[in-house]
Amino acid sequence: MQETIYLAGGCFWGTEQYMESIEGIISTRVGYALGKKEGRTINLPETVTYEQVCRGVGHAETVEVVFDPEIISLSQVLKEYAYTVDPTSMGRQGMDIGVQYRTGIYYTNQTQEPIIAAFLKELQQEYDRPVVVENLPLLQFIEAEEYHQKYLTKNPGGYCHINYEKIAKQKQRIIDQKNYPKPEKAVLKKKLTPLQFAVTQENETEPPFFNEYWETKEEGIYVDITTGEPLFTSKDKFQSSCGWPAFAKPLDPNTVLEYDDITHNMIRTEVRSRSGNAHLGHVFNDGPKELGGLRYCINSAALRFIPKKDMEQEGYGEFLPFL
Repeated sequence: MQETIYLAGGCFWGTEQYMESIEGIISTRVGYALGKKEGRTINLPETVTYEQVCRGVGHAETVEVVFDPEIISLSQVLKEYAYTVDPTSMGRQGMDIGVQYRTGIYYTNQTQEPIIAAFLKELQQEYDRPVVVENLPLLQFIEAEEYHQKYLTKNPGGYCHINYEKIAKQKQRIIDQKNYPKPEKAVLKKKLTPLQFAVTQENETEPPFFNEYWETKEEGIYVDITTGEPLFTSKDKFQSSCGWPAFAKPLDPNTVLEYDDITHNMIRTEVRSRSGNAHLGHVFNDGPKELGGLRYCINSAALRFIPKKDMEQEGYGEFLPFL
């Protein structure tokens, strides 16, 4: 018994390799899928080349995934797929930009559509920005050239946009989001200082060096100022010349969400809190190599620091081992 689904998730080299690693996946192949655009059905050619796809003829780099539903359900396949993409990014995944890198789930069996729709509705609850993953019938799938098939198996050092380390951490959930509900904006307006509100709700940036925690070395935990959800610990904090608190990693990678930020004529990765959807700062790849190489540059105004001695009393005792 087998079932087939078609997944567009950016560069199909990485998507195929990731899906092949999942138990219950029988086979994969990469190709070019074409859906509907602006309510119209595009004239579908019988064949297309990679060069034509790169010129923007409307196809999406897509992976055909054949799986055993007795081992892995369609919903589970989609959950694995969601680990590999930014579902809110339109026409971009990782460093790849273009219509062929859009996200989409394409089906040939109509019974799959409501399952996909339910999955995307649930996924939307994790994001404040719209989820833009297409949910469409597969009008066409053109198998890609042979050199694209199993590309990363043939070329282990080849380009892959998927962060396997991040996915592994995402699967190790530590913090339950339901324990830290987001207050209404009117409540936050009264609760927060003008600076805290401007940073977390209006994406402002506080001055470097002249902020509360950039030099703090005391042991403790840093939580989202809007919800109290734990974000970082003193164990992962390091002194940086940037003038803001710097962390090598979050306590639980699921508590921070990353988005493309192209403001100010730069390409950066914005960091927001999961439960509160508060703007925290940005993450860069220039952190200490011995700590993993990342630098989460975070506004003090987005955080509340709870010293180690107060963690038990304030309800954060379970996180003491992470210090």
